[in-house]
Amino acid sequence: MSLVKFNKRRPFGNLITSDFFDMEDFFDNRFWNQGLLNDSFWNGRKGEPALNIKENDTNFEIELAVPGFTKKDFEITIDDGCLNVSAEKTTSEEEKEEDYTRREFSYNSFERSLRLPENVKEEEIKAKYKDGILSFKVDKMEVIEKQKPKIVEIS
Repeated sequence: MSLVKFNKRRPFGNLITSDFFDMEDFFDNRFWNQGLLNDSFWNGRKGEPALNIKENDTNFEIELAVPGFTKKDFEITIDDGCLNVSAEKTTSEEEKEEDYTRREFSYNSFERSLRLPENVKEEEIKAKYKDGILSFKVDKMEVIEKQKPKIVEIS
């Protein structure tokens, strides 16, 4: 995977061909309704967790900032080469007194999908949640170089 500087003249840049193509960034309704160069699209959107991807020789490390959730709130699936992470949390509180009732509630949810590169071991992906950070370790497979075509001579 390589990092490519964003070019305002080519708003898509290498977005589609990158190793981790974020489907929601491309197909989100806000993308189409607000225009290609809207700052809220390129600089992050409300309601989605921040994402870090680090690569080294043997693996990728993916981190999502998702404070306020617990391990049981998450649903993580791998389907057709996509890592799908979603979470949902509902809280409510009620206080009754003689002359009033106070009710408070909140609802938080998100979904994030990442297209995984072809050279990862999907069956060995590990997830960990600690201090509001959901992290994944995605091991790479050893890439087997294709052999050069053999030339067969005609006798």
